[in-house]
Amino acid sequence: MKPNEIFTKLKVHFGEEILELVENPPSDSFILVKPQKIDEICQFLRDDDALHFDYLTLLSGLDLKENLGIVYHLFSMKLKHRLVLKTLVSKENPTLPTIERIWRTADWHEREAYDMFGIIFNGHRNLIRILCPYDWEGYPLRKDYKAPEEYHGNKVPY
Repeated sequence: MKPNEIFTKLKVHFGEEILELVENPPSDSFILVKPQKIDEICQFLRDDDALHFDYLTLLSGLDLKENLGIVYHLFSMKLKHRLVLKTLVSKENPTLPTIERIWRTADWHEREAYDMFGIIFNGHRNLIRILCPYDWEGYPLRKDYKAPEEYHGNKVPY
């Protein structure tokens, strides 16, 4: 199924939660959605027989200066089609529902987005840092991040 067909199907089912289809060759087309129901949208994409997106290949965070972006790359092994979903959250309140109960691969992906960008995935069963020490301050991939000179009395090399 092509992105425009999936967009139409999602728009019928979720209405205003589905914002737009962006077709921008040579990059992947993507569907922009509101963050509040990302879990319901992903559940639908996985469980609908015509879509059957059974594999989350990648979830990544982005710092877009004004907002934080979350990008979901989905694949159907059975139907051999793919989809990219994107959503935005504010830097002041970077929260949205987790999808780690839909695709277990989201567990580490969401933890990395939390650790690097400070994106909070509500309902995640173990949302703790995965790359930085547990007591690290700040989110290293945010554009406004200031690297510390020391960590526990040790110089941080750069």
